[in-house]
Amino acid sequence: MRLVASDMDGTILGHDGRISSRTVRAFHACRKAGIQLVFVTGRPPRWLTPLEDQMGHTGTVICSNGAVVWDFDADRVISARTMRLADVMEIRRIIKDVRPSALFAAETLTGFHVEPGFIENESSELLAQFSPAPLTETLTDDDGVVKFLAVLREGTADEFLAAVAPAVGHLAAVTHSAPGVAMLEICVPGVNKAVALAEYADSLGIEAADVVAFGDMPNDIEMLRWAGDGYAMASGHADAIRAAGQVAPAFDDDGVAQILEVKLAALGHLLRP
Repeated sequence: MRLVASDMDGTILGHDGRISSRTVRAFHACRKAGIQLVFVTGRPPRWLTPLEDQMGHTGTVICSNGAVVWDFDADRVISARTMRLADVMEIRRIIKDVRPSALFAAETLTGFHVEPGFIENESSELLAQFSPAPLTETLTDDDGVVKFLAVLREGTADEFLAAVAPAVGHLAAVTHSAPGVAMLEICVPGVNKAVALAEYADSLGIEAADVVAFGDMPNDIEMLRWAGDGYAMASGHADAIRAAGQVAPAFDDDGVAQILEVKLAALGHLLRP
């Protein structure tokens, strides 16, 4: 175990926005033992506050499902894989043909663009930060879309993915990660967490066999397959569990911490409760 790669939401971060003290201790113990640590998330850089506030994390974070690599120390983008505006609009057109009630948003290197209706709760704090408007009016070729989002108010994310992925597969990679919401996350073809993580590990001279990875949703599947030691959370999506082949205890049971404690003990590093 030379590198630990962990998803955030549903893996170490709860709906209350908290990371348990046990999990924080386990990550700190990894660092103390000389083990590299990287977080690999679907979140954009602006939503990484829990890592900084609760863990004091510094260094690299892989964001937007692998489309962005972020330097926490320098507060800057290291690399980004962006979508062409023409492709974004063509993907939107195709999805509207498949599911006419779909609503859209675009995550860019500089902000978040939302169509009217995308945010269901119009009194939410999100609308105080972002002004809904047609994407044709707000997006330009210079914006650099790193993740395109499509949401439905009916059905499941699995059903939405099954309908859309074959139709847009020539233009984009499609996945989902929000439990209970039929929302798709769309990136440049070939982009996923595994691709970015493999490049990051290679930059450190670390092979897949020495990587322990944790995740819980379909957007983690490629990463869990790639890592030599991939663990899906017992509380996670069935597809992630099948892909990983190994299951960590559920999120509510501090599953990531439990696995890391065992591995650290095997290396001679015992954690105090």
